[in-house]
Amino acid sequence: MGGTMDGSKRQQRRGDTRQRIQDVALELFSEQGYEKTSLREIAEHLDVTKAALYYHFKTKEEILISLFEDLTRPLDELIEWGARQPHTLETKQEVLRRYSDALGGASPLFRFMQENQATVRELSIGETFKDRMISMLEIIKEPGAELTDQVRCISALFTMHAGMFVLKDVEGDPEDKRKAVLEVAIDLVTQAHAGGRAHGSAASPGLGEAS
Repeated sequence: MGGTMDGSKRQQRRGDTRQRIQDVALELFSEQGYEKTSLREIAEHLDVTKAALYYHFKTKEEILISLFEDLTRPLDELIEWGARQPHTLETKQEVLRRYSDALGGASPLFRFMQENQATVRELSIGETFKDRMISMLEIIKEPGAELTDQVRCISALFTMHAGMFVLKDVEGDPEDKRKAVLEVAIDLVTQAHAGGRAHGSAASPGLGEAS
């Protein structure tokens, strides 16, 4: 029995090492730029051999892509969940709340994305993120919504993204800032939902038949 316990401990340690590599790499990428950071430097900061680093990641591109995959997994789960729910205001508000939590955990990565846009473009990370934004938008906007209501929903998502960067330099508790941003996003979507219901009720049956 002791053997299996050791095995699971080893597995756990290995998982921790992978995460430590990601954390340190992201820190270095953000501080000195992705291009200027080498695998050797990452290994030195972690105090591990380059071979130990290689066990987990062969290139720094692999580290970056793994960071994005880890970030987007909760987003994908959220999008899948949201798409299965009834198109109610409660669903939309809950999706925004969960999205806010997911973004909170990913703020260092978002800062990296903002500061290293060329790298993000090169690895097509931006594209996959844009696809997810479109999926999120489908969940929070009404079918056949007026253009102004679509803009409100798009603005809600951008408010949540911008809130992480812009509010960083504003005085105040991070949790209070997150709640304030979420409140504004929910207000926008609530307004759009009401507008969408009013405008869409007459138009949507026809749209449904066309599709």
